[in-house]
Amino acid sequence: MRMRTVEISVGAFVLAGIIALVFLAIQVSGVSLTQSDKSYDVIARFDDIAGLRPRAKVSMAGVTIGRVRDINVDLEWGDAVVTMEIFGEPGSLTTDTGAKILTEGILGARYISLLPGGDDEKLAAGDEITDTQGALVLENLIGEFLTNLGE
Repeated sequence: MRMRTVEISVGAFVLAGIIALVFLAIQVSGVSLTQSDKSYDVIARFDDIAGLRPRAKVSMAGVTIGRVRDINVDLEWGDAVVTMEIFGEPGSLTTDTGAKILTEGILGARYISLLPGGDDEKLAAGDEITDTQGALVLENLIGEFLTNLGE
């Protein structure tokens, strides 16, 4: 009887550990199990997105306010067209809002940071953010440095 109790206790402990690891993986990945009731899409064009993925976070002042919904390429202009889903009602962002791609932490996950503007006009659903800054790619910076060093 005592051996059976030990086996059940060890099994419960292992199960609790697995549940904790799954919970931690969901929290770290940024996957949300709840769906926001109200959201709208905003588009931004970047010259280089370097590792940005769909479902990456969109933040302002460090607070997540949306997710990257879709990424396409405009073959005519050679730009990456990023569609962002912004949580809340349209009209929370101004027309001169800026967007730049940053790296989160040491793992290198990319996300979009929005910089608020001061304009009175607001972005509506489907509008485009024109003030954008692409990702800084470390390999490109090293290549430029070595090229300049050789000259």
